[in-house]
Amino acid sequence: MKKTIFSLFLFFLCLPIFTQIVWAEQRDTLRVGLYYSGSGSNGALLSANLENYENTGKGYYFGYYDDARDFVPLGTTSETQISMSQDINLTINSDGNYSAGASSDGVGCYHLQLNKTYASYDLASAAAAGLLGTYGTAFPAYDNGRFVVRMGNYTSQSEAEDGLSRTGADASVTSGTSYTVTVTKTGTNQILFEYDDSGNTYLAVEPRPVGNAKPQTWFKGYRYYGGFEYDRSSVLSGGKINVINVVDLEDYTKCVITFEMSPSWPAEALKAQSICARTYALNQTKHKSRNFDVCSTTNCQVYRGASACQNASDAAVDATAGLAMYYDGKIIEADYYSSNGGASEDSENVWTTALPYLRGKKDPYESTISIPGYSYEKSYSAAELTKLLQSKGHSIGTVASVQASYTRMGNIYSIKFTDTSGKCVTVQKESCRLLFSVPSMRFTIHSGSGSAVSAEPGTSGGGTYYINGEGSAVSSLESLYTISGSGTVSKCSGDPVYVRTADGISALGGGENGNSDMTVSGSTFVIKGTGNGHNVGMSQYGAYAMAKQGLTYRDILTFYYTGITIE
Repeated sequence: MKKTIFSLFLFFLCLPIFTQIVWAEQRDTLRVGLYYSGSGSNGALLSANLENYENTGKGYYFGYYDDARDFVPLGTTSETQISMSQDINLTINSDGNYSAGASSDGVGCYHLQLNKTYASYDLASAAAAGLLGTYGTAFPAYDNGRFVVRMGNYTSQSEAEDGLSRTGADASVTSGTSYTVTVTKTGTNQILFEYDDSGNTYLAVEPRPVGNAKPQTWFKGYRYYGGFEYDRSSVLSGGKINVINVVDLEDYTKCVITFEMSPSWPAEALKAQSICARTYALNQTKHKSRNFDVCSTTNCQVYRGASACQNASDAAVDATAGLAMYYDGKIIEADYYSSNGGASEDSENVWTTALPYLRGKKDPYESTISIPGYSYEKSYSAAELTKLLQSKGHSIGTVASVQASYTRMGNIYSIKFTDTSGKCVTVQKESCRLLFSVPSMRFTIHSGSGSAVSAEPGTSGGGTYYINGEGSAVSSLESLYTISGSGTVSKCSGDPVYVRTADGISALGGGENGNSDMTVSGSTFVIKGTGNGHNVGMSQYGAYAMAKQGLTYRDILTFYYTGITIE
């Protein structure tokens, strides 16, 4: 929905609805988790450095974000390179970064705090400036709603007490809590500011703009729009710092789509991707407990700042600004993927929940273009397949046969493995793709001997059937006739049809819920498939093909998402 429409709604609607609309306005700003909790490549950080991007920013504002996600400024610095750290003793490394540990010229976590409060950041900052020469470092601090002045870098309580006795200042020794964030001039022990609000709010930093340019900020090799919030909740961050980018929804969308779709693709495909990315972000709640909306990884959408933004992709976002997809008045879950191989899929056949707008359908568009890596093939011996299943925790002996079941769209639904003793193990839905580590949900399992093996998705009977041992193929059961032992010729029906192969008897057609089944036995099993992704929602290459044919972004989205509106 266009942002300008929100204000018109607010003018006319009563209070209960007013609350709902305010929520929608708040989501015009996204909280993106860049580094958070746990360990791993995106785990919470001990220290996070910022640097103004040339000609767009100079210095920073310190403050916090209120419940409406509006930035509340407290103070400012003209320093262009700053670091936010957990409040512990820090050593300054040769590269200017910080690591945990005490050193004589590092950043100490004990300070002397004047027994006086100040009405503003500016007053506290002015008072601190007069103490720099005496204590080496002196700085303003925000401590649960009040401004104070702190001095000195001490690595222990006793060292700080000695410093206090030598100076005789009207002060007391203090150290941070589990919520304190310390701001330093990067690569030095000069503390610029400390912030602690006991988890009610967290330190936020926004770049000071230069002229009319929209400021960008370097962080971890990427340029970001918006500001940054440093969450020191001991529950969420394990004692380190969660780094959250607080960014305008449209700026976020511009940054996302260049990692999801090439800016050189047709404009209508880029517009469709823009609306998908925006809708997906608005719908997400999976990271709510971590205090942000979406993460920056493939667990949500790849987000690496503005470095890859281009004019064409920016224009697509601008042309669709504020638009999202709805079903029955609610934001949808806008899943998408690279390609489906010939048909998308019902959501419940891949994951769990049946969503009315995520319905599978045959896709005639992908076949009209050339798609890199569209087909794939992978082989397993019976021994390798047995080992794979066992490594996934399944109790099974040597695999003797495999029975694949397909959905009405011809995508894989389940795979039943039977060992030489007759014991069975079945995997279903997306677990089938993940088990074999193959690109898509659209694959078949063949016998390595090449006999009567294919139930290739996409045909009315469930497959393309190879006959007569010559590679000849027919497209469906409807075109097949059988000859009985008495010589009677009859057309194949929808009931299971059994064929004799070099490896035994295989069943074609039929299957649970209208799915087609096929049993393959032998010493080698070959997986053949097409597409790349989970097959739920929009095919990006399908969108490309539709746009090349002159179809609009609305045509694209209403094809892949059933019964939706775009507003």
